[in-house]
Amino acid sequence: MSNDKVQLFEDQPIRTAWVEDEEEWYFSVVDVVQVLTESADGRKYWNKLKQRLKEEGSQLVTNCHQLKMTAKDGKKRMTDVANTEQLLRIIQSIPSKKAEPFKMWLAQVGRERIEEVIDPELTIERALETYAKKGYSREWINQRLQAIQVRKELTDEWDKRGVKKGIEYAILTDEITKAWSGMTTRQYKNHKGLKKENLRDNMSTLELVLNMLAEATTTEISKQKQPESFEENRMVAIEGGEAAGEARLAVEKRTGKPVITNKNATQLQDLVTGLIETINDKNDDQEGE
Repeated sequence: MSNDKVQLFEDQPIRTAWVEDEEEWYFSVVDVVQVLTESADGRKYWNKLKQRLKEEGSQLVTNCHQLKMTAKDGKKRMTDVANTEQLLRIIQSIPSKKAEPFKMWLAQVGRERIEEVIDPELTIERALETYAKKGYSREWINQRLQAIQVRKELTDEWDKRGVKKGIEYAILTDEITKAWSGMTTRQYKNHKGLKKENLRDNMSTLELVLNMLAEATTTEISKQKQPESFEENRMVAIEGGEAAGEARLAVEKRTGKPVITNKNATQLQDLVTGLIETINDKNDDQEGE
């Protein structure tokens, strides 16, 4: 566990922990239960709820972990924790007015997922809406959607070559990223100050383009060489990444600036906003002259 801190929900403290190896946030179940139930003793309420869930045959309690978290007296003690998915399931079991918004949100997400299975085009439309609401420019959004298509073509090619989803996908992605950027995916995220966030959603346009180039090149090399083993696929991934790495060095040589930035999505959007405001101010000054 690399992070143990308190976050606030409606001004109430919730102990949380970021587990680096799993790239997962964990929350103190007792703290969440106490806030949602407004109980004087969240621990006692949680113990009763655990017993009820066990009697109902729920695997949720069995799957809950324990981590050391800082108690009120300053000492670290083992306490029940849950990740986001487990926590939402626990909230579903609590009759609380404060839990109701979470339940409504879960129902909405489930309905949208069913609609997307019936009509996949809705997934693209909702992605467009989500990125726009987050303040991304239309140019960036178009580039991001293209990146999704490039990634899909790469994973389709990996499927044909027998690469397994999960750990093998992650290893090959790391090789591509490291070959073009000089960093693994985790190191790249750390460089931008990210935790669970999507790395591509926090890339500048140029970073995104080079990442696309690396993945598209890997796909083309794989189609030509038709690797049969995982090791052969790994070497192809390195080749694809290196091609984009050469392009990155060429760009940096001509511009005199590093391509890779430590700015994340919020900072990049603030930068773009600042540039637009500066241009508008200049235009206003010129119009006034």
